[in-house]
Amino acid sequence: MTIAALGRLPFHLYHSSRPLSLFARYSFSSAPSSSAKVADRIVKLFAIDLDGNKREVLGLTGQTLLKALTNVGLIDPASHRLEEIDSCSAECEVHIAQEWLEKLPPASYDERYVLTRNSRNRVLNKHARLGCQVLLDHNLQGMVVAIPEPKPWDTQ
Repeated sequence: MTIAALGRLPFHLYHSSRPLSLFARYSFSSAPSSSAKVADRIVKLFAIDLDGNKREVLGLTGQTLLKALTNVGLIDPASHRLEEIDSCSAECEVHIAQEWLEKLPPASYDERYVLTRNSRNRVLNKHARLGCQVLLDHNLQGMVVAIPEPKPWDTQ
């Protein structure tokens, strides 16, 4: 807070017997920045893009897999405006390696319905999950996912 800002404070706050209470919410210590806390939340994943290249993806715990893939440009953000299952499209689908599927909670009925609806022959791929339904956590560190080819009916 600058000296000019102090001049704009109401007189009773500036001249109170406890002037430090006004600044109690501000931290002026030399403690480590909050970036250390963000670093603790990072989950490193690997994604196989449409060209077959393995790319590193960084996400945060509590973030959806869709958001992490969107942040690195592997999924078009316009294809999935909301992170709700009602707005899912085929572009939200990802394929997860078998060893990582076992670490995820089972797909909900709604997720299985959307995946089956988006499948041309209406058969569910056992590796398919919706990126908006997979929440990242440290148990998924190193997970490998593949971005499937666009469905023929979804291409322009």
